[in-house]
Amino acid sequence: MTQTGPMQAMSKQMQECVNMCMATHTMCEETLSSCMSMEGGQAHMRIMRALMDCSEMTRMCADMMMRRSPLSAEMCAMCAKACDMCAEACMSMPDDPQLKRCAEMCRNCAEMCRSMSGVTM
Repeated sequence: MTQTGPMQAMSKQMQECVNMCMATHTMCEETLSSCMSMEGGQAHMRIMRALMDCSEMTRMCADMMMRRSPLSAEMCAMCAKACDMCAEACMSMPDDPQLKRCAEMCRNCAEMCRSMSGVTM
C-alpha cells in the first residue's frame, strides 16, 4: 500500500476540534457513570441514551478528523447534532452539577463541530 503524498499538518482549528471532541467524549462517559448511580426512570434513560450517542459520535468524529477522512465534514455536522441533543437532554435536570457541566461542554463542542462541518478536510 502506498501513500499518495505526505499528510499535511492538521490546522489549528481542526486540532482544537479534535481536542474538544475527545474532551466531550470523556465528559459524556463520566456523566454516564454518574447517571448510572442515580435513581430515576424514563428521564434518566433518555439522558443516558443521549450521553452514549454523544460519547460515540465525538470519539468517531475525532478519529475521522485525525485520519483526514473525506467524510469528516459530514461527521462533524452529525456530531454537532448529537452534541446538541445531549446538551438538551442533560439540561432536563438543570440542578445536577455534573449534567450541567456536560451540557455546557456539549454546546461548545457542537459549535466547534458546526464550524468544522463547512471546512474541507
